[in-house]
Amino acid sequence: MAWAAKEESAVHHRVQRDYTVAEKTSLRDLLMRYEREVASKLKSSAVMHYHLARFVDDLGHLRLSGLTPEALTAWRDERLRTVSPATVRRELQTLGSVMTWARKDLLIAMPENPVSAIRLPPAGKARDRRLEEGEEARLMKALGDHSEPTKGAKRAGNYRVGTRNPLVKPVIQFAIESAMRLSEIVSLRWEDVDLEAQTAFLPDTKNGDSRTVPLSKRAVAVLNGLPRSEDEPRVFPVSANAVKLAWRRATARAGITDLRIHDQRHEATSRIAKKIPNLVELASVTGHKDLRMLQRYYHPRAEDLAKKLG
Repeated sequence: MAWAAKEESAVHHRVQRDYTVAEKTSLRDLLMRYEREVASKLKSSAVMHYHLARFVDDLGHLRLSGLTPEALTAWRDERLRTVSPATVRRELQTLGSVMTWARKDLLIAMPENPVSAIRLPPAGKARDRRLEEGEEARLMKALGDHSEPTKGAKRAGNYRVGTRNPLVKPVIQFAIESAMRLSEIVSLRWEDVDLEAQTAFLPDTKNGDSRTVPLSKRAVAVLNGLPRSEDEPRVFPVSANAVKLAWRRATARAGITDLRIHDQRHEATSRIAKKIPNLVELASVTGHKDLRMLQRYYHPRAEDLAKKLG
């Protein structure tokens, strides 16, 4: 009995000491430590930085013990006044990961993860924006470097318009053909491309796994049209940010609205799904790990399925 009482007392003091840590630690300090030790090493570090900075500004003054469900609910409702529910949901999910890390890795005792105790805003509908009739031709023209007459008396004559970086257009063409992410395209190396086999090996993808992407003949044609240098191992030696900036300017010149560069992965997947209707095979091309995400590309007719049943 004495031993049990001693152990119970020790556990009580350990828990009490841990709660004291939560009372002394500010959310600001925890968020900054998480960014240094965890977020900075993730592929999504840029996005995570903005999420963490938001909480540093809004709630960083609170102690961990003061980050209650009530405080988070008030923050959520106020934040929803300025941004979409999907954005608030992603921000709260990031904070939830931070609190889980604090509890399980740093062993900071808290009654609960406050994020799990509140209702998250709905995720929202997945984007289904695709290229409409005529948009691809206009986009490709805007991505090219050419001269056109300009309006206005002060600048009469032909001037260069379009995207001056010659790599941006083939990047977008390759994206539409391969369904690869922009980060995967700009990091692709020639040593991982087999033009004869029509494949591109990705050693490190967003989900942490490697995969070999089968390439269409049009995708291979894009690669064959690229310059190659012994001093440059990358297929597309251009930064993702440079492509994004060029994309915004090109879509504006083409008069195309509400079309994001990541929408081209959806465009490519939709086109490939018509050629490869099998979800498992389609996933091996696109790299989706959750087949449920691919179901919106799969629209079999009942009469076609009946024929397969015999």
